[in-house]
Amino acid sequence: MITLGCVVAIGYQIFALLACLRFLARRDPEPAGTPPVSILKPVHGRDPEFREAIESHARIEYPAYEVLFCAATVADPAMEDVRRLKDGPLGLRVAIVPGVTSFPNGKVGRLRDLAAAARFDTLVVNDSDIRVRPDYLHRITAPLADPQVGMVTCLYRARAKHLPAIAEAVGIATDFAPSTLVAPFVGVKEFGLGSTLVFRRRDLEAIGGFEALADYIADDYQLAKRITGLGLRVHLSRTVVETSLQGETWAEVWAHQLRWNRTIRVSRGAYAGLFVTQATAWALAAAATGLWSLAALTLAARMAMALTAGLAVLRCPLTARYWWLVPARDLFGTAVWVAGLAGNRVQWRDKAIRLTADGRIEP
Repeated sequence: MITLGCVVAIGYQIFALLACLRFLARRDPEPAGTPPVSILKPVHGRDPEFREAIESHARIEYPAYEVLFCAATVADPAMEDVRRLKDGPLGLRVAIVPGVTSFPNGKVGRLRDLAAAARFDTLVVNDSDIRVRPDYLHRITAPLADPQVGMVTCLYRARAKHLPAIAEAVGIATDFAPSTLVAPFVGVKEFGLGSTLVFRRRDLEAIGGFEALADYIADDYQLAKRITGLGLRVHLSRTVVETSLQGETWAEVWAHQLRWNRTIRVSRGAYAGLFVTQATAWALAAAATGLWSLAALTLAARMAMALTAGLAVLRCPLTARYWWLVPARDLFGTAVWVAGLAGNRVQWRDKAIRLTADGRIEP
């Protein structure tokens, strides 16, 4: 059993390595036009690097775009930074949209309000703490020139200061990102990442608007699923954006990762099969039973893929510095995976919520 598990795990790592190399060899289409863009940013609370993230949107080099922010309340602490950006000298149209829609998924309620206020028909949604480059809009809107592309999404790397968050950032670069690159090859076509979602207003309206996502926890996945259901496809851009992780304790990182795992389980299915991807756990099992050569080969395959994903694909500075954390982070991830096999309760920012078997938020 252990030998078979290691062989399958090695096969997955090789497959993921090839997916990384394919991503590196691919090129995005060159921008053929500059459709005006509305960037929709739902916010909830002020993350430590929120100001730097929204200021990066003010430095985008693009002829016509607006950035709209919406919080559940005007007293949200993030609004202070938004008002400073709005009143600044950069000449960017920044709008603060009142949050009036109440959905089980509060973020989706704010997105509905933002879309209603947006002036333009090319919509971009990204998380409040995402940092972008000046050529961001040129690069992510170009694929929509193909009428068969219904959504563009982006990989992301993470910044972090505390060891638990650093370990989580390394996991994003060396585990989550390559799993995203593998997804299309195993029949998962509807992936969309909250780091960036680009789509047309008419396609949003065709799926019933954001109202159709009102009670789902994985709103990014559900949006992509419905847009691909129109016969369109998702384009994974070569553009990589940045996020910031603030977990100071292992308990915080555990709660965050557990929410991800349980969300994946109730949203996509086939969750139990993810254990074959966890090469470090199989390598440890092989070593524990005296299969030292097989353990070394399994771990070598894992590290080769991890470094290719973290350094070549994401160009993640934290992976370059803390690559030696990969095996320990993997075993932490395996423990979270086990915890994610059961249970329907997750912590989402300041709320504890329960999930239904099909990924909805219980009232």
